[in-house]
Amino acid sequence: MIDNLLRNNVRLARSRWHQLLGRPGRQMLRSLTNEHQFSIANGDLIWLERGWYVTNTGLIRLARRSRCVGIHTRLIQEFCNPQTQRWAFEATVYKSRACRGFVGYGDADPSNVSFLVHGAEMRVAETRAVNRALRKAYGIGICSVEEIGAAERHHEASQASKKLPPQPASGNGGRSVRDRLCQTIRQHQLDANLVKAYATDFCGVKALRDATREQVEAFVAHLADWAEKDRNGLLCQLNSYPAKQEEGAA
Repeated sequence: MIDNLLRNNVRLARSRWHQLLGRPGRQMLRSLTNEHQFSIANGDLIWLERGWYVTNTGLIRLARRSRCVGIHTRLIQEFCNPQTQRWAFEATVYKSRACRGFVGYGDADPSNVSFLVHGAEMRVAETRAVNRALRKAYGIGICSVEEIGAAERHHEASQASKKLPPQPASGNGGRSVRDRLCQTIRQHQLDANLVKAYATDFCGVKALRDATREQVEAFVAHLADWAEKDRNGLLCQLNSYPAKQEEGAA
């Protein structure tokens, strides 16, 4: 089972992020697959120029596989300021009923999140806290993509955007991302409903409206890159979603 997962991960990594395939990238992917059973197809891992990042989806799936008994979060009032949109959370992960807990902290404010998620700092802070606690609990040495600060995220997004067709200037960051998504769908003749289902899975949320704008931005860049390099592979991924829905309903 692990061997099949590793082969699938390597195949998808080659098709999506061909520039990573140096020896260090392959070795790290092998280690993450063997130790934690992360799946690229399920959105557990993302390559962002400098290396591998785990996603909130991947961490939650790992916790479920490991039979984590609970995650508790609390707002740290003394470090919060609603007027300036500064929020801080403490998260505690309990791996078993006898576990004393692994604690992680996360903060967010307009200075350390992407412009696209301004107004959602509270959710970003809680997600970061949960991710850090899960990484401690299960020995995950790589950072989660949701923890990336504004400056780093802007750099990654700008690198990804160079691969996309030029976009007209827009005063609304969110509108620009939507325009890029719609253009990718039209250019590569993708099914919008399947793209929405994939986006929901990729962002690790039950409904796309629950995703942060930072997550949506990462998805749009990822979708455009994959569509350009391997449209057939992307279509196979998209076409798997109706089958998954039917299996869940059965």
